[in-house]
Amino acid sequence: MSPLPRAQLFAYGGLGLPLAFAALPLYVHLAPFYSVHLSLTLLGLLLLGLRAFDAVIDPLLGALFDRFPHPRRLILVALPLLGLGWVGLFNPPAQGVLPWLIATLTLTTVGYSLASVVHNTWGARIHPAPHERTRLFAAREGFGLVGVVLATTLPLLLSDDLASGLEAMGWIFLALLVAFAAWTLMFAPAMRGVGHSVPLRRFLHPFANRAFARFVPGYLLNGVAAALPATLVIFFIDDVLQLKAWGGLFLGLYFVSGALGLPLWVALARRIGKLEAWLASMLLSVVTFAGAFWLGSGDLVGFALVCVASGLALGADLALPPALVADFIDADERPVPGAYYGLLGFFAKFTLALAAGLALPLLAFLGYQPGGSQVWALSATYALLPCLLKLAAFGWFWAWRPRLQTGVIPC
Repeated sequence: MSPLPRAQLFAYGGLGLPLAFAALPLYVHLAPFYSVHLSLTLLGLLLLGLRAFDAVIDPLLGALFDRFPHPRRLILVALPLLGLGWVGLFNPPAQGVLPWLIATLTLTTVGYSLASVVHNTWGARIHPAPHERTRLFAAREGFGLVGVVLATTLPLLLSDDLASGLEAMGWIFLALLVAFAAWTLMFAPAMRGVGHSVPLRRFLHPFANRAFARFVPGYLLNGVAAALPATLVIFFIDDVLQLKAWGGLFLGLYFVSGALGLPLWVALARRIGKLEAWLASMLLSVVTFAGAFWLGSGDLVGFALVCVASGLALGADLALPPALVADFIDADERPVPGAYYGLLGFFAKFTLALAAGLALPLLAFLGYQPGGSQVWALSATYALLPCLLKLAAFGWFWAWRPRLQTGVIPC
């Protein structure tokens, strides 16, 4: 088959922008937003339960897709749940805040998870050539990074107060969701190989694929390594660098570098292979965060360089793993693509929860308190622990590299 034209790549990738736009406030701003309404203990327990639910339903939604493999229809079901739930979430009533939070966050979670799993799986089944799938996922993540940058900057542009900015952002989000979803639904290429449906009980079938089963431990190690700095970056900027006013610039550099780096990783994957390109990005991350450990108060230029380099590595983490999983599906005699991407979504969310559950208690044990002393513990947890985990992931994939490539068409 001939390469996909850019118009079709961008049409598929467009939906990634509102999905990423929706996700950032859910993970970054939701707790501070509702902390004025609910106690931190109650809020923490509630968010833990709802995020656990968020992770667990991904494999089930993937199995639903395999049972009903019609991406456009499923996305049309998901988007009203996501849109209405998200706008309601950041516009709570004066009374009954707790049930409102539970209801709107549940709607948002189900809508977002269904749309994300379906969008991932759709991209894996558009084109049979591995490199074309890499281009599709890179297009999606490029739009996603633009969405993240918009979601980071818009609340503060709309209002001096973050809460008011989030409330005002609802209509903008709905407009983006409708516009980009319409683009994807009308102009993205159709899935190939749509035919048989499979029983819901086969949602764990991907573990029977030895390549996927060997991929999972390394993916988890790398995921936790990537999630640790994301969890701790604000603390690091405030207490180690003492550059709180520059936090927006640093995050902007990070995400923009991720978007600009995507074409480089796609080109490198075509030249040396997806797994090898991903391994190269892991080494780049190790060198970058090893350098970050030595930064201290006022090191603005040094940390800006860290943000650029780690942002470049982020592009590979976003685009290459789902493209690799698409290759594993090719090697499966009885493929269930929805199950693969449902499990991938579960693992991605699990690493976020695991990173927070690992980092925050560890920092407390080492004596660090926000705004206080023992910042060496923060530096070590932010920079050195991810290096160790990245090296472990690198070693795992390097050891299994020949087996992971068995039955996979080279890029």
